[in-house]
Amino acid sequence: MKIAKVLNNNVVIVHDEQGHEQVVMGRGLAFKKRSGDELDPALVEKTFALKSHELSGRLSEMLSEIPLEVVIASECIIALAREQLATTLHDSLAIALTDHVNFALTRHQQNLPIRNVLQWEIRSLYPKEYAIGLSALDIIEKRLKVRLPEDEAGFIALHLVNVQLGSEMPAVMHITKFMQEILHIVKYQLQLDYQTDALSYNRFVTHLKFFSQRMLGKRGVYSDDESLHDVVRDRYPEAYKCVEKIDRHVMKNYNYTLGNEERMFLTIHIERVRKETLALGEKDDEA
Repeated sequence: MKIAKVLNNNVVIVHDEQGHEQVVMGRGLAFKKRSGDELDPALVEKTFALKSHELSGRLSEMLSEIPLEVVIASECIIALAREQLATTLHDSLAIALTDHVNFALTRHQQNLPIRNVLQWEIRSLYPKEYAIGLSALDIIEKRLKVRLPEDEAGFIALHLVNVQLGSEMPAVMHITKFMQEILHIVKYQLQLDYQTDALSYNRFVTHLKFFSQRMLGKRGVYSDDESLHDVVRDRYPEAYKCVEKIDRHVMKNYNYTLGNEERMFLTIHIERVRKETLALGEKDDEA
């Protein structure tokens, strides 16, 4: 394994047997080394092989400035997220999360905490990601001997949501805020006490994630078939009245009008939530 470029004593760029660029890290692996020198594989602690040249370039620049311990802690968090979420996470997470953790540690050292104004919403809407965020704080404390505030669990959770939705961080925060607005409308219009572990609630939240992306991106769903919409409207009048209120809200605040297909799907999800919430509430009363 030959060194293509030395970034610092702990980070170098190499090319694998197929000529693909890799970024490798290890304590002191590049000490007194130059481009063209052989690299001892035994010293390599972490290898990054990003598919995108742009991402690889950004990673190289970032890793040249961030302590190895921070990178390893971030990789432990990503490994936990892959296991807990059982999904493929885009390469960009390695860059975004490592950079965020390093910045959070710097702010903590300088006594400059940032309050997460969406903390409650994140914990409520993305419970799996938030749980990983809390575990991430434990990982950081164990490896780096620093306990970050719980607000950071929410920020880490947003990074995980971001990479799953394929959106930029400001867009994800906007989506989260919008979803919470819709949930509030449904809750108070129908006088519901959400059962957040109920299947219907989780399906509704999942639907809202993608509905929010479409709405904020002005990408509506339209259909010429009015028949099914009319059947759903007539069968579930309470849920449909709620959707009409949602329609007025998004028109007033986001200049977006719901199409009939979107109204139909929202009505179905809201009705499922309404029925299951009421049924679970009755069981609790009986107990």
